Amino acid sequence: MRIDFILSNFGGDGAQRVVCSLANYFAEKGNIVRIITYRDGDKYRLNENVERIRLHKKLPLFDTNLTRAAVHLFRFYWKKKNRPDVISSHINTMGLVSIPISLLYNIKLVVSEHNNYLAAKMSAKQWFLWNVLYKFPQAVTILTRFDKTYFEKKNKNVRIMPNPLSFEPKRNVAVRDNKTIVAAGNLDRYHHKGFDNLIEIAAKVVQKHSDWKFMIIGSGDQGLAFLKQKAESLGVSNSMIFAGYRSDVQDIMQTSEIFMLSSRFEGLPMVLLEAASQGIACISYDCISGPSEIIEDGVSGILVEDQNKDEMVQQTLALIADENLRKKLGTNAVNYVEKFSCDKIGLKWQQLFDEILKT
Repeated sequence: MRIDFILSNFGGDGAQRVVCSLANYFAEKGNIVRIITYRDGDKYRLNENVERIRLHKKLPLFDTNLTRAAVHLFRFYWKKKNRPDVISSHINTMGLVSIPISLLYNIKLVVSEHNNYLAAKMSAKQWFLWNVLYKFPQAVTILTRFDKTYFEKKNKNVRIMPNPLSFEPKRNVAVRDNKTIVAAGNLDRYHHKGFDNLIEIAAKVVQKHSDWKFMIIGSGDQGLAFLKQKAESLGVSNSMIFAGYRSDVQDIMQTSEIFMLSSRFEGLPMVLLEAASQGIACISYDCISGPSEIIEDGVSGILVEDQNKDEMVQQTLALIADENLRKKLGTNAVNYVEKFSCDKIGLKWQQLFDEILKT
């Protein structure tokens, strides 16, 4: 099978990590796999058999992300030898390009949503994509049950495809004693990820436990400046570690003691899946959507009422005070997320591709 994964860039966010995991899975199974992008950014390690197609050349006029993608992909697929059996299109409005191109060249297409439908700003482009174009792909994938009813009105073949684990599950980590609470995400999306509120939570936690630190992993110059200023205004600069982009996130999660998800909204948070797979005690807002599909409250992690900062502080203090509880939650988390293994999710994708290629 020849599979093209199409997305705007291959940067360091969760959706790109999902594409990396799926591309590697299908390459290891002997398929011909390509990842096509239109902007710079290569943060993840790919199987040597995955081909990277970088259609990054700027256009002389009207060089927006979508126009660049449309022009370059049209030209690329003009040659019949370049056309795949199936396109897997990722990240929001990239469907505005991939759907018309797939129709033009008669290529099977699966379009994937990476957030819940309430998170999208209903621009004219978004409305047109969902209400006009989404009836044409052979399938639309969503992350959780929350979105199923909504998208079934847009496409006749909607499938729940959870994010696959990109980390090998880690059990029985010998030592977790660095007194660090870790979070991760794009700093420029600090409102989405709730990092502004996380700093307020940190300020109240370190009042009682000044020896503990909060680490935020992720890049973003504008967000970093804002968050550093907020930390300084709350007097917690010395308790905040802004680690930037890190390629050793897995190692950090194996040595830190608590992982916190402070997001205002999510799809199926990749970073929470990754944290749970490394046996770290996880605490998360029960936001729309995703955390409740990963965490069983009180068993494999702690779910806090959505955006209730006071409760988040109290539950975090309880975790800090109870090492045995942290160990129990971390151990259970590894077992709970086995259903998201790359083999299990990859098989679901294989079955979907096989099905649509028969139509």
